[in-house]
Amino acid sequence: MSKTLPPSALRRVHHVALNVHSMEASRHFYGTILGLRELQGSDIPATLIDLVAAGKVANFVTPDGTVIDLFYEPDLSPPNPDPQRQFTRANHLAFDIAPELFDEAVAVLRDNGVPIDHGPVSRPTGRGIYCYDPDGFMVEIRCDPQ
Repeated sequence: MSKTLPPSALRRVHHVALNVHSMEASRHFYGTILGLRELQGSDIPATLIDLVAAGKVANFVTPDGTVIDLFYEPDLSPPNPDPQRQFTRANHLAFDIAPELFDEAVAVLRDNGVPIDHGPVSRPTGRGIYCYDPDGFMVEIRCDPQ
């Protein structure tokens, strides 16, 4: 029998990362039209400061604290008109987990033969592993530093 994570192990969605063709249009949509707060100054994650300054990333936060990261991809092709191919704009979905459960999550992914894209990786913002769901959509499981 394969190991599984307990129902409460994944605590919340940490962030959603989207590839965008036009940073200007996307910032207008998320910030002005939808009214999400754009992270500025010290609110920008340390690992993204240079990318934000270069105009390659913008970060917005929902009222519940979920971060929407926009990654500028100027050569991005138009979205697929087939709704079955809806993930053409998304980069990955990230779930937050307690640091003490991170290694167990990695073991569960491997035990279940989940395809791993890369990781585990360690960064100043914590640890993460990137894998694919059954449809090929990238999912990250990450934790804050201990």
